[in-house]
Amino acid sequence: MSSAAAPEEPPRPVRFGIMGCASIARKLARAMLLVAPTADVAAIASRSGDKARLFAADNGLPAGTRLHGSYEALLDDPDIDAIYLPLPTSLHLKWATAAAARGKHLLLEKPTALCAADLDSILAACEASGVQFMDCTMWMHNLRTAKMHQLVADQSTIGDVRVVNSIVSFRADEDFLQNDIRVKPDLDALGALGDIGWYCIRAILWAVDYELPKNVVAHRHPVKNQAGVLLACGASLYWEDGKVATFHCSFLTNLTMDMTIVGTNGTIHVTDLLIPYNEKSSPFSVDSKTDVNELATEWVPHPSKHVVMTDLPQEALMVQEFCRLVRNIRDAGGKPEWKWTAITRKTQIVVDAVKTSIDNGCESVDVGS
Repeated sequence: MSSAAAPEEPPRPVRFGIMGCASIARKLARAMLLVAPTADVAAIASRSGDKARLFAADNGLPAGTRLHGSYEALLDDPDIDAIYLPLPTSLHLKWATAAAARGKHLLLEKPTALCAADLDSILAACEASGVQFMDCTMWMHNLRTAKMHQLVADQSTIGDVRVVNSIVSFRADEDFLQNDIRVKPDLDALGALGDIGWYCIRAILWAVDYELPKNVVAHRHPVKNQAGVLLACGASLYWEDGKVATFHCSFLTNLTMDMTIVGTNGTIHVTDLLIPYNEKSSPFSVDSKTDVNELATEWVPHPSKHVVMTDLPQEALMVQEFCRLVRNIRDAGGKPEWKWTAITRKTQIVVDAVKTSIDNGCESVDVGS
């Protein structure tokens, strides 16, 4: 008589080290706690041990979370699988490549680098070590995004995408405009373009299935602070087949997170793209094969309203997906999924082109590959 099979061991959690105690790290720490035991906040690192202890206490991290008083100590921690890196962009190249070289999987805040050349160095380090890379564009992991992708791909509903428009802005207070790292040339030199223009550009590329534009032209009169850091800017993107996209990003205007995709048969509108009005429900609307009635007094048919529900917020879904990829490598001998590096690199290339256009007096700039 055979004995009963032993119960399967539950999968080991992906053990995260958080490098830096930036305010955005609070959101990711919460996301990791929400998907436990898939993820484990195993360690926190700051240049100050006191700051690491305060971060752990303020965010309800487990008592066993290790606290490191330097970033090097975190990278030397043998019980860390992955690094979440929310440091200022100017520090990404140094610490992201160091993390990859130590065999740590990398969840990297956006903008991922100051330029594509720096990003290429980070991605090369990840490839050389066989570690998973993903940037933290959280809305990509919202269940709404997958639903919208189905509709964008549906020729009958939307048709061929011809126009995309995206606006992301928030009204920063005076303290932000004077002191935040996102307005400091030595910390985040891309300013609004890197911080929120990144989202606009990613939305545009997502809508056209990541086909790079032929050229970009920055809009005239971008707003800069006295240090030359962008506070507001925009650009138009052009494709050889006639597609066009525009975006605007600003630290100076009311909170706005819009994306509009216009196809030959339909239009999709989203007004809370980055952060849903409610983290458990994400709305959008679709107009398809619309016209006006005989007297031109109303639309026919009216837009259809959609709401996608979720048990987990988009940042937790991002962590969950990243953990799935890491486990496939760590536990099953799989390979990194490089689609995320390709998407990130295309976003960075367009950011670079827009920045070059701004620096050259808003001249047209060809987009490389």
